[in-house]
Amino acid sequence: MRIGIVTGASSGLGRAYARQIDKTMKLDELWLVARREDRLNRLAEELNVRCRIFPLDLTRRESTEELRGALEEEQARVEILICAAGFGKFGRAEDLTAAETDDMISLNCRAAVELTRVCLPYLDRGSRVLEVCSCAGFQPLPGMNLYAATKAFLLRYTRALRWELAGRGILVSAVCPYWIKTEFMEVARNTSHPEAVRHTPFAVRPESVAAWSMSMNRLGLAVITGGPIPLAMRLGSKLLPSCVPMAVWEGMRRM
Repeated sequence: MRIGIVTGASSGLGRAYARQIDKTMKLDELWLVARREDRLNRLAEELNVRCRIFPLDLTRRESTEELRGALEEEQARVEILICAAGFGKFGRAEDLTAAETDDMISLNCRAAVELTRVCLPYLDRGSRVLEVCSCAGFQPLPGMNLYAATKAFLLRYTRALRWELAGRGILVSAVCPYWIKTEFMEVARNTSHPEAVRHTPFAVRPESVAAWSMSMNRLGLAVITGGPIPLAMRLGSKLLPSCVPMAVWEGMRRM
């Protein structure tokens, strides 16, 4: 059985990826993973591909074990894995609660790595892996410190994973977009210091990011930015000392 797996599929970029897969790939099943079962069911009803719903909280280790068990039972070939589950919080390190800190690290880092590890035996030549990072991972970001750090971790993990799997003919890409018009902003501002980032200009549609990144992954790109702003951030992080992008960001987030 040929399947695709999308985490964070109940909203935003994850949902856009599920729709894009439905339009562009031929699969036996698409496994949709997220906490909100009602939204997953509504998404499954609109897609043409047969869907299997996994209403799981990936911050909990047993959720990944449930997916591992399902893969072992089906002995499925994973044609595409998209780890799009994640969240961020605006504010300084001292503004975040212990629960917010733990959940952000667990979801953005551990869950993505653990699910990828679980899927590795079921990937084959031609399989595709997209890890949704962020252009925030290119440099430290005061006021979004922890979120940027989790995405920097995932970016570096993904780049090395690409090298490790290249001999197996598996296409691995780190997706590093700019602001996206999703529920991310609402969640990010639900902190004790929501004004840490005042505005999020030039945000793009999740459908555009999903379509572009899947096309670029098919071409074998290691890091997919998908726009002039994240591309400039990537280049700036390579050419300038980190204090310069941080200073620019510090001014922008206060505007």
